[in-house]
Amino acid sequence: MRKCLVCEKGNLEKVEDIILEISGYVFIVLGERCTSCREEFPYPQETERTILVARKLGIWPEPLKLYRHLSRSGNGLVFRIPSDIERQFKLNEKVEISISKIGNKMIIEPESA
Repeated sequence: MRKCLVCEKGNLEKVEDIILEISGYVFIVLGERCTSCREEFPYPQETERTILVARKLGIWPEPLKLYRHLSRSGNGLVFRIPSDIERQFKLNEKVEISISKIGNKMIIEPESA
């Protein structure tokens, strides 16, 4: 048996009931648990599988940096928000957004209802 990496007192035992929670979804995975401090260590392949499922469910936070061209509309500029982002943020024509400038960055946020 391996020693615990956290407390270095207990031994790691194989378990089948490690609970990972992501955005309200509960995943039960295989891994090891310390007999002393109860710290849990999911197996890497189980963690990767959980991340893959969470991505398919659309609940895994992905880094987002989009590149878009601006279009001219009347006297102003417009840009298009992709439909997957529209669904993720529950956007529609009635949702107001705020646009802020911090340094050289433009922050666009939907206003809470």
